[in-house]
Parts: sequence; structure tokens; C-alpha cells
Amino acid sequence: MTEKYRIETDSLGEVKVPAAAYWGAQTQRAVENFQISGLKQYPAFIWGMVVIKRAAAEVNSGLGLFKDKELDGKLISGDAMAQAIMMAADEILDGEMWDQFVVDPIQAGAGTSHNMNVNEVIANRASEHLGYPLGAPHKPVHPNDHVNMAQSTNDTIPTAIRLGCLWRLDALLAALDGLAQTLAEKAAEFDSIVKSGRTHLQDAVPVRLGQEFGAYARAIERHGEKIAQTAEGLRRLGIGGTATGTGLNAHPAYHGRMVATLSRLTGLALQESDNLFESMQSMSDPVYFSGALRNLAQDLVRIANDFRLLSSGPSTGLDEIHLKAVQPGSSIMPGKVNPVMAEMLNMAMFQVMGNDLTVLMAGQAGQLELNVMMPIIGYNLFQSMDVMINAVNTFNGRCAASVKANREKAEGWLAKNAILVTALNPVIGYAKGAEVAKEAMATNRTVREVVLEKGYLTPEEADRLLDVYAMTEGGIQG
Repeated sequence: MTEKYRIETDSLGEVKVPAAAYWGAQTQRAVENFQISGLKQYPAFIWGMVVIKRAAAEVNSGLGLFKDKELDGKLISGDAMAQAIMMAADEILDGEMWDQFVVDPIQAGAGTSHNMNVNEVIANRASEHLGYPLGAPHKPVHPNDHVNMAQSTNDTIPTAIRLGCLWRLDALLAALDGLAQTLAEKAAEFDSIVKSGRTHLQDAVPVRLGQEFGAYARAIERHGEKIAQTAEGLRRLGIGGTATGTGLNAHPAYHGRMVATLSRLTGLALQESDNLFESMQSMSDPVYFSGALRNLAQDLVRIANDFRLLSSGPSTGLDEIHLKAVQPGSSIMPGKVNPVMAEMLNMAMFQVMGNDLTVLMAGQAGQLELNVMMPIIGYNLFQSMDVMINAVNTFNGRCAASVKANREKAEGWLAKNAILVTALNPVIGYAKGAEVAKEAMATNRTVREVVLEKGYLTPEEADRLLDVYAMTEGGIQG
């Protein structure tokens, strides 16, 4: 069946647009020009762009900038057009028509195609509210003159990126809080289990399994604090700078009113920019925020790797913790179970790290009054946040929350650890300690057996100095 089209026009001429589509000519050109990845922008970006259009219609209407328009013998008031734009935007913010945002994130610089996609969808839907169907030859609401009033791609796209990140921030911080809480609970549960510490993947002095998990919990807490700190810079909005930061074609009161209106509509604590030119030129705030996500990612990789090491085996590995079996581990080896949730977390965080490199490279690629690489900055930031939220929540719920300690194996490895001799240094000295360690390892005996044989300690002294739990409390043994 042949798809039905309607004819739309832009400054380059006529374009065939699918009859049922709410987008228009400029979006259609972008769809045809940029068949690159098959990807679409994330909901956070669409939400950010649409809430800007909603706020702009309200602010510009309040400033008296919507003019009455005569069309097909009818007089349409400026207030009615502004209200129709706000109605259309509210519908989208409520989750309708999201399938109409169709432009590939790898596209022309700055994001004009994204901006026009939003402008055209809202303009067509607003015109419907005023009684004009999609195929009408003339429509009252124009995507540039009305929906994009007092705006440029150059100030709307960076503002949408900031708003979108802040929109997802609470979900990210909640995911981190949840994982940190789970790890802290496991730290308390495992606190009585003394095991061999390991540095350089070699035997080291004892630690408690609870201490290892407590350190994981605190690391995640710190990353949450740092991400919240870096997000503060995203609250400063450059909306109103229009094309280059001068604010050309925007009312002098527009910037301040937009920030106040966006704060009210979104519930976010937003701030006016102290320099609209800097807000147009620099993407350093999103780059800084991306760096905080990358730093979290590298620590999550480290923790996931520890889970994999500690659960390795079980017959030929450390086997100090047991991870819940959530799926078979092999298509050829019966009974094999793998640490799939830790592996998933690794891969998810590698994606975040790669995204950060893209954001970094794009962030430094701006020239003069504009960074034209904003679409890919936004896409990668929103993907990083979505991947991180989902991966952390999944790892927490399907792995960390159900991890069990294997006390017998942990304490069994510790009993064979000749590095326990470190606690004897203050009494017998480093040289004798090295001698004892070498002999214990060579003869497969315990440190206690060797020091007693050599007469370096009495049994009572050995028992007191080789108290492994006491070693995990620090200080000088005995």
C-alpha cells in the first residue's frame, strides 16, 4: 500500500511529509538527510525541549508579544495561539506524541533539526486545537514565528540538556542511595567474618568482610555527593541568549521570566546565567557533570570486579561470597553459574566511560559563540544516566541484596596466610618475621607453629599477638 503524503514547505521549497505525521518540512529533510544510527533522542531531552516551548509561550504571551492573526477570514487572537501552544506542550509533557520526535542524534551541528522537530510538532498540534487539521493549506500557529518565538537552537538545546540531566538526577541519586544502603547492611551482616586481606592480589594482613563491604558503601555515598555537587552548575540557564548571547529578538525581561517560569513548571531550583555569552559558548558544566558520572563508573567497575573475584570458583577460586544464581552460565558446561550481574555492571559502566570521552571531545569542539556538537553531548549524557540508573538498580536488586558470605572458606584461607606474621614485627622484628613467613609457606605450616618451634614467642604471647580479629582493629598487637 502506498503511504499517503501531504505537501509542506520551508525556505527551500516543498517537501513530502507522511500524512499522519505531526512534524513538518524541516524535520522531514533531517530524517532524509541523517539516516545515520537509527537512534532517537532520549525522553529527558524531549521533555527538556518541550518544557522550554511551554514556558516560552507563557512568558511571551505575558509580555504581549503574540499578535492577533487573520486567517481564512477569521481573526485568531494572539492569546488563543499562545494557549494552544501551551495545550499542545502539556499533552506532550503528559506522555503523548513522543513517537513524533524522529531525528537522529547524529545530525547537523547545534541541533537545529531537533529544535525544528519540536517546533513543528507543537505548531501542528496547536493548530489542531484551533480547528485546523494537519492537511490544512494554511495554519495559524507557525513553528518559527510562534513556537520558537524569542528563541534560537543555540540557547534552547543547551538549556534542554541542563534541564534533562536535572530531571533524571533524583532517580540517579536514589539508585546510588539504594545500593549504598544495601552494601552498608551487608557490611553489618558480615562484620564478624575475618578473612585474608589482599594487596597486589597477594596475601595481606587480615580484614573483616564487613570492612570491605563498608568501604564499597562509603565509596558509592561519596560519588552521590560529588554528582549532586557537579549538578549544581547545570542549574544556571542561558535561555534568552538567542543566537549568540546578545538576546537579539528576545524581550529584555524574557531571560529572567523564563528562568522563573521554568523553575515553577519543573519544580527544579534554577538560576539565571551571569553571562549569556559564556552560557552559549561553553559546555563545561555538562562536561563536568559527565566526568562525575565517569568517576562513579570506574569505581562501580572496581566493585563489580571484586564481586567477581570474591565469588570465583567455587571449587578452584576464592569462593568467599556466594552470588544468587539468576540464570544458567553456559551453553555447554552443565551446572555452571556465572556472576552475570557483576558482568552486566562492568559492561554498562564501560559504556558510560566511552560516552564521557565523546562528551569531552565534543565539549572542546566548540568555536567562538557556539558549540555545534551539542546533540551528541545531550545524547551521550542522557544515555549514561539511563544506563547507570538501570544498571545500578538491577545490580542492587538482583545481586548485592542477595549476596551471602562463605565464612568457612574465608576463615580457611586466612588460616593459611603466612602474612599474619606482620603483627609480630613490633616484638620479633621484620627480619625474623620474614624468616618465619618463608618457612611457614615452604612447609605448609601456620605462623604460630613456626614461631613456637623457633622459640621466638611463648604460646600465650603467640595467642595474644595472633588474634586475627584484633588485627583488623589496628594499633600495635599485644
